[in-house]
Amino acid sequence: MEYKIFGCKVNKYYTDKWLNSKYLEWKNGIFIASCVVTDNAKRKWLKFVKDSYKNLKDSEKIFISWCWAFKDWKAQDDFFELYPDLEYIKNNIEILDEDPEWYWNPSPFKAEWIRKVKNNIKKIPSWIYTKKFILIQWWCDSFCSFCLTVKKRWRHYSRSKEDILAEILEYEKNWWKEVVLTWINLSAWWLDTTNDIWKSRFAELIKYLLDNTKIPRIRISSMWPEFITDDVLKLLENTRIYPHFHYSVQSGSTDVLKSMSRHYNWKYMKDLLLKTRNIKRQDWVSISIWADIIVWFPNETEENFKETIDLIKECNITKVHAFPFSWHNLWEDVPAWKYPNQIDWKIKKDRMWEIMNLSDQIRDKFIEKNIWKNLEVLIEVVKKDDKTEKIKWKWWTQNYIEADNSNFEIISGEIKRNEIVIWKLIK
Repeated sequence: MEYKIFGCKVNKYYTDKWLNSKYLEWKNGIFIASCVVTDNAKRKWLKFVKDSYKNLKDSEKIFISWCWAFKDWKAQDDFFELYPDLEYIKNNIEILDEDPEWYWNPSPFKAEWIRKVKNNIKKIPSWIYTKKFILIQWWCDSFCSFCLTVKKRWRHYSRSKEDILAEILEYEKNWWKEVVLTWINLSAWWLDTTNDIWKSRFAELIKYLLDNTKIPRIRISSMWPEFITDDVLKLLENTRIYPHFHYSVQSGSTDVLKSMSRHYNWKYMKDLLLKTRNIKRQDWVSISIWADIIVWFPNETEENFKETIDLIKECNITKVHAFPFSWHNLWEDVPAWKYPNQIDWKIKKDRMWEIMNLSDQIRDKFIEKNIWKNLEVLIEVVKKDDKTEKIKWKWWTQNYIEADNSNFEIISGEIKRNEIVIWKLIK
């Protein structure tokens, strides 16, 4: 079974499950983990499915899962009504649910549906490299005005810490080195709703996993800021936690954040970023902070945009994932599409260039700051160059600098997949 993954880390988690599922075991074709985060993503999907159809052989199908295929978390019954451009190949397409386990136990909100690790462990697939994505929470009910995903998914629901632990321990038993905690609003773990703002039990989960596992690397995926307490920040000092923290900031302007229906303001966001920047790591590794920013949101004035630029500068955000606001006027829409004062396309291009240029400058300075420091690299890819017969390798340091044999010098360790080695950044 071939596969294509678009979108977030959660897609990788469920692609793992589907490719190892009984349902697809004897089926042929291509599995697609889809995404609808922007109108551009939707266009890519439509083109990719059509192109895939041209290459199908007899008896093969296109299996589509994830957000493009869902409505209220279930496989979308009216899929071909929503996407009539695919009507002509509907016999070659199968729309799948989110999780293959639902095919024999379709009650996701019952405790017995939660994955029974000891009876249902799937072998670790080779394409996953050396890290395992661990889903700790489902979905979101915050209804941000720019988000289509919340309409495709369902309401917030958490996975028990015992179940999360069991999956990590099974992975650890097989000598793998890194897990990534992930989902849509993971820092709201174990709350009744993602609207329980300023409350958090996320620290409880992190401490529980640190106390009961030995896996060397625990990476935390993108976090919503309003659930990050001082207790969480204190735990992030631990050397087993990646010193790389990714926040869904979205804007540095209180006015824009309010229009987005976010639960925090500029001051809260700035204070959190500075606290994160000043975490006293036990290993003294420089902390990497990444942030999601939406540019070109309706009513975003020059002053609003400058507030975002100032936030990035003052908090020294190491890298920005900048996204132009998507109207979502293709097939399905979001509330902000109907807001007045939509911004001119040229302004969007100018703001995107400015924010990405600033991000690149800060990133370059961060890398320069790490030159000649000893850093750990978990090697995920090792290849032999056919021409030179030299070994080539790559992946990431613990503070998320992309590393390979062209920019790092070995200090200790063996160049081997799934090995953590000590390297020194040389340029």
